[in-house]
Amino acid sequence: MNLQLRPAIVSFIAISVLTGVAYPLLVTGLGKAIFPRQAGGSLIRKGGQVIGSEWIAQSFTSPRDFWSRPSATVDANNKPLPYNGANSGGSNLAPSNPDLAKAVTERIAALQAADPETRDPVPVDLVTASGSGLDPHISPASAAYQVRRVAKARGLDEAKVRDLVSAHIEPPQFGVLGEARVNVLKLNLALDGLGSK
Repeated sequence: MNLQLRPAIVSFIAISVLTGVAYPLLVTGLGKAIFPRQAGGSLIRKGGQVIGSEWIAQSFTSPRDFWSRPSATVDANNKPLPYNGANSGGSNLAPSNPDLAKAVTERIAALQAADPETRDPVPVDLVTASGSGLDPHISPASAAYQVRRVAKARGLDEAKVRDLVSAHIEPPQFGVLGEARVNVLKLNLALDGLGSK
């Protein structure tokens, strides 16, 4: 019995140290050495203070800002914790779920209340959460949908805001993966740089 137990315990400890300590330390060290900004969370700073991450959406509800996709992240008690990275997961609802229809209707109403003059169809990604509930990007169509509201709220020329949106459209990764997208936090920061009338 001891002949079998001792090698099993030694193997277990060795593999635990290798895969649970050595490998994570190696990968973390390489990540910090080769990609320090990304390994640190791709943080975005303004005035020396961290205001967000390039990869986690934030809640924007002012008519002066471009709005992100809705967040579906919740805590263990199903209480909403918008854009909380710790609660990322498969948060999108099935098309047959009545909660999805209710959430979409409420989001459309909020968008129309913020800009009652717009009668254009609302892009789907402005009223539905991404799979993780944390997607920091919207489609160029969703950004274009919001241009008039944002320009009017800030007293800016619509063409100037539209040009800013165009300048912030990121192409598909490597030219083929995914779709063109706009990072909402980066766009709103650039918009703040334009000021207002």
